[in-house]
Amino acid sequence: MTDSTNGRRRVPPERHRGAVTLRHETMPLSTADEKLLDSHHRGEWKTKDAWRALRILSEFVEGFDTLADLPPAVSVFGSARSDPSSPECQLAADLGAALAEAGYAVITGGGPGVMEAANRGATEAGGMSVGLGIELPFEQGLNGWVDIGIDFRYFFVRKTMFVKYAQAFVVLPGGFGTLDELFEAVTLVQTRKVTRFPVILMGSEYWGGLLDWIKGRLLADGKVSARDMDLIRVTDDVAEAVQIIVGADVAQAEDGNR
Repeated sequence: MTDSTNGRRRVPPERHRGAVTLRHETMPLSTADEKLLDSHHRGEWKTKDAWRALRILSEFVEGFDTLADLPPAVSVFGSARSDPSSPECQLAADLGAALAEAGYAVITGGGPGVMEAANRGATEAGGMSVGLGIELPFEQGLNGWVDIGIDFRYFFVRKTMFVKYAQAFVVLPGGFGTLDELFEAVTLVQTRKVTRFPVILMGSEYWGGLLDWIKGRLLADGKVSARDMDLIRVTDDVAEAVQIIVGADVAQAEDGNR
């Protein structure tokens, strides 16, 4: 495949599986997560899952080894489908820059849309920009603003890295994947698996309906407590979001010195 304007070969669609890059006909129709979790392949459980366990372990080792020396970091989530000119992408770019200026690395899923905007903001501000990609049938490759990138096969390994190496989550408008990360983070804080871990929603208009439902249904029915509602902070102001994160870090340090 050649670009007629300059004679250079264009990079075709590709799929990453750890250190392996697959293109053209070699791109698989399924993912490693699908093969692991699909109960229709029970016959493979005794013959292949033991080897998959080693592959999973290798992904943990690769992630731990690569990210262990990161400076303090914040994980930023949002839609891969957002247009680069959208308000949420501009907000993500401003956030990435402000976090970098405050001394934080920015961790995203490494994709396009909001993720790319946050990575770009951090990089242009001179900060560290990290992308944790995932093998998906419809999204390939890390965006061009990532300084350190890791491609994962397994969602649960990737999710561990988002939490382990971050001091906070900032969640911008997004879809199912963004909601998944949001509620997993809130659950970890609620159950005290992580402490002093701000979860910040940016885009009050976007998230307003969800928060109204949580208050009107979950809180009203006693499924969550008023204290649980305090686990989620909402703001449209980048400076306020950064201040919340810095304040939590200061409180954590003070607790450690007592």
